[in-house]
Amino acid sequence: MLRPKAEKLALDGRPDLKDPDLYLRGDHHEIFRTLRVREPVYWNPEADSTGFWAITRYDDIEAISKSPKLFSSAKQMGGHRIFNENEIEENQTDATMISMDPPEHASYRRMITPGFVPKRISNMEERIRARVTRLLDNLPKTGEAEFVSAVAAALPIEVLAELFGVPESDGPKLFEWSNATVGEDDPELRVSDEYMRKCVGEMAGYAAGLWQKRLENPGEDLISMLVHSKIDGEPLTFPAYIGTFILLVVAGNETTRNSISGGLLALSEHPEERRKLLDDPSLIPSAVQEIVRWVSPVLHMRRTATEDTEIRGQKIARGDKVVMWYASANRDEAQWEDPYRFDVTRFRSAAAPTQLGFGAGQHFCLGSRLAELQLTVLFEELLKRFPDIHVSGSVRRLRSNFISGIKEMPVRYSV
Repeated sequence: MLRPKAEKLALDGRPDLKDPDLYLRGDHHEIFRTLRVREPVYWNPEADSTGFWAITRYDDIEAISKSPKLFSSAKQMGGHRIFNENEIEENQTDATMISMDPPEHASYRRMITPGFVPKRISNMEERIRARVTRLLDNLPKTGEAEFVSAVAAALPIEVLAELFGVPESDGPKLFEWSNATVGEDDPELRVSDEYMRKCVGEMAGYAAGLWQKRLENPGEDLISMLVHSKIDGEPLTFPAYIGTFILLVVAGNETTRNSISGGLLALSEHPEERRKLLDDPSLIPSAVQEIVRWVSPVLHMRRTATEDTEIRGQKIARGDKVVMWYASANRDEAQWEDPYRFDVTRFRSAAAPTQLGFGAGQHFCLGSRLAELQLTVLFEELLKRFPDIHVSGSVRRLRSNFISGIKEMPVRYSV
């Protein structure tokens, strides 16, 4: 998928939320704080498009997410990103279910739901723990490591390989393709349009090979579910399969990977919270929810108004782009007590609000339970094995307005 590069835009001192450098610098939280108070429905012009409404309050984002008839995700309306998906070369892929509305979205979601039912996820815990243990055993005995490549990226890619029913040795390819797919604003990950075409071509060829194998020898993996699914009584088309495959590759590792690395960074910056987990590991499930709230690994999702409407008294015209900023909602003062405090006990109470790191409404992340399980097991084993592990140097972040990601993060630990 070849996407337009973000262009710089002079806004006379007003923030450009589309600017990926904003998130690279870490300036966005203070900007969102100001917008929530002064202009929670904020018009953001674009140098290369029509502009969009930025939605920064929790309640508004939740309401929009649960109103698909009024706020569409459909590709033909522009899709789920700030740029218009229907104007971008798609390399023989159809819209993915993340860029669909009901009832079509529900039909596609049902295809892979059996792969994420609670019993199936819980049955993976032992294998996930074994993977975590092996990854930690393989950390250098020098007491220093690059954590993203060694652990944070490796674990979810290995789990994704299991879901696909492919060898773990295929993981590096899946990882490279995922990075290229979401890294349109990072020159290290999307080095050129030609490189992206190469990645998409390789991914499509790989997926086609799996399609043929699962047609002949179906299993219980996600690929088999897709290949043998029917939509409205008809087999899934190959372009729709390719689109869904790409979505699964990205969704299967980006959120988990960046929550793991961002979570360790947060614990390093708040040693008193790490101490709480060391003293009481039963807090780790609460800490996982707080990590996802704090990191907000997916910064935004976009919808398009299907008719004239209003949000907080602001008129929204039919066809306007509406961008929901999860990173802002997850620190909304109206929803959270002391939202700028990282607190691993925050989610002990059943009365705690739901963090929006996994979205809301019909598009709530289907793999959220699996992501939570990986995070829980990882931090249980990591803190048990290396109680003093901490970030020891400069962190290199992904240049993106979509994914809150960390590319490199050095750590130090006692051995």
